[in-house]
Amino acid sequence: MKGPKTLLETLCVAFSLYSRLPMPQIQWTAANMRWALCALPLVGAAAGLAMLLWNGLALRLGLGLPLRAAGLLLAPVLVTGGIHLDGFCDACDALASHADTPKKLEIMKDPHAGAFALIGLACYFAFYFGLVCQWAPDGRQIGLMSLCLALERALAGLAMCLLPCAKNSGLAHAFADAAAKKQTAVFLGLVSLALAGGLARLGGSAGLLALAAALLCLAYYRRLALKQFGGITGDLQGYFVQLCEICCLSALALGGVLW
Repeated sequence: MKGPKTLLETLCVAFSLYSRLPMPQIQWTAANMRWALCALPLVGAAAGLAMLLWNGLALRLGLGLPLRAAGLLLAPVLVTGGIHLDGFCDACDALASHADTPKKLEIMKDPHAGAFALIGLACYFAFYFGLVCQWAPDGRQIGLMSLCLALERALAGLAMCLLPCAKNSGLAHAFADAAAKKQTAVFLGLVSLALAGGLARLGGSAGLLALAAALLCLAYYRRLALKQFGGITGDLQGYFVQLCEICCLSALALGGVLW
């Protein structure tokens, strides 16, 4: 019973932090945090499922494309509670400051949103909405986006295992410190390969374009984190997830136009 119990507790820890889906209240321990990063792709899958359900409901009700697109934009936000968008906004403020590393880290700790966070968020939502309207996806295409949502979180967890933390405190450090890094990195690497294969097989050229976008985002994120911050933080993880999401969506939408 210890194995299944620990597995369920691990899922509860991951979903309690990275989503707003109702979960049983449990105490976080070294045992159930050890494998929590392995569950990150499932959070992405849950966000993708929310997109699929909304799209099906909107089509059944005969809703217009703008309203359907707005729901598809908001579905991942509602599932995650905006935790990654919070990191995206904090990172926008820090990057726009052009300050030194300690000052950037201090800016990201500030709970208040600055002007560049609001500008970045507004531009993000506007571009996301426009992409979905241009793409006008069906259920199969949203299935491809669901694979991207899972892949970006698998890559984020992989980065947490392989890259140093910028600080000796915070949630990113707590999860990275508690994780079985080698085993988790191998597991997430295999999951990433499986998701990449699914994108290539089911999405054809558009899927390959989305995969390339995700890998380029990961390379950019690694360089950004190490050069400007000295490592990763929880906010930078959120920045990467949101950046990867919109880049994959851009690739899928562009693929829909070209092919």
